[in-house]
Amino acid sequence: MEVQLTNRQQHILWATIRHYIATAEPVGSKALVDEYDLGVSSATIRNVMGVLEKSGLLYQPHASAGRVPSDSGYRIYVDQLITPSLRSRSVSQTDALASLLPRSRSVPQGNGTETLGREVEVALQKSLQWEDWSLETLLQGAAQILATLSGCISLITMPQTTTALVRHLQLVQIEAGRIMLIVVTDGYETHSKLMDLLPVPEERQRDSEVIDRELQIVSNFLNSHLRGRSLLELADLDWSELDQEFQRYGEFLKNSVAELTRRTLAPTATQIMVRGVSEVLRQPEFSQLQQVQTIIHLLEEEQDQLWRLIFEEPEFEDVGKPKVTVRIGAENPLEPIRTCTLISSNYRRGSIPVGSVGVLGPTRLDYESAIAVVASTADYLSEAFSYFNP
Repeated sequence: MEVQLTNRQQHILWATIRHYIATAEPVGSKALVDEYDLGVSSATIRNVMGVLEKSGLLYQPHASAGRVPSDSGYRIYVDQLITPSLRSRSVSQTDALASLLPRSRSVPQGNGTETLGREVEVALQKSLQWEDWSLETLLQGAAQILATLSGCISLITMPQTTTALVRHLQLVQIEAGRIMLIVVTDGYETHSKLMDLLPVPEERQRDSEVIDRELQIVSNFLNSHLRGRSLLELADLDWSELDQEFQRYGEFLKNSVAELTRRTLAPTATQIMVRGVSEVLRQPEFSQLQQVQTIIHLLEEEQDQLWRLIFEEPEFEDVGKPKVTVRIGAENPLEPIRTCTLISSNYRRGSIPVGSVGVLGPTRLDYESAIAVVASTADYLSEAFSYFNP
């Protein structure tokens, strides 16, 4: 059930989480009064923190301790109270949160994570020269930089190697107004897509035999241009090169091929580059040896499970749009990391996801920075991958 918070409750939850992220210590009302300009008394803060605890957003690890955020509290924080570069926030919201920063600090002008994102891109550009490196060396370097900047375990998958080529393509009229696109790959796999033919004005309608002849002409035209090309190339094809005479098929073909590409390029697990393990395991959340061992076992021996989690194929309608996934604590289906946060995004060739970038750390992490770093690294690798795969 969605929790509705007042502005005051939002501010106090925000300040509590920020303070806990910085100190790793349970947060009391006095600490918030001393560090943040909340404009209310310590007693009011205690009352609000009690309400937040009853709502499941905060909890007390011990009866006499202050409060710490729950997974649900972090979720509210990520979805509503911070300003990652992939989300928008009104000026009034930004100004309100700026007033809550510790008195010794100031809020960056504009979107702080967008600034951080640019800094990450500059760091990657200065440190990595993809023109002179192999792709594997580039990914290793990016993983190390990502771990250093995020303070988390970095995870970068090797790119997908699926290279199915078009052997034959055919357009067939099934019934009036309905045609099927059939694609045969070099592995003799057949894929088909049934769709409605785009409507035309009544005065331009043709009989079935004429449409069959047109479809054969278009099929011949497409085979001459597309045979031997990979499905990845088809996904990014400039359909404006189709002859003007065939433009009424253009949108149908574009959507059909994109859909076929999404369905037939089933992702297969690849190696995950892992960096930053020793650094993040020094965090107090990883003080128990058994927990550390289970995480290391997952990273070393069960990468296929982790791979399926971080390489998440977006829905068809989201193709081409940037996306960062944040899984907090119990939202992670893998038991070894159910006390961690996993932040991931795909890097792409054109609109097709070919690999993923992620960071794994405690739930107590700087979400704004981590989201910006992951998004910027994914964008950078997308650009680099276009160089390695022209």
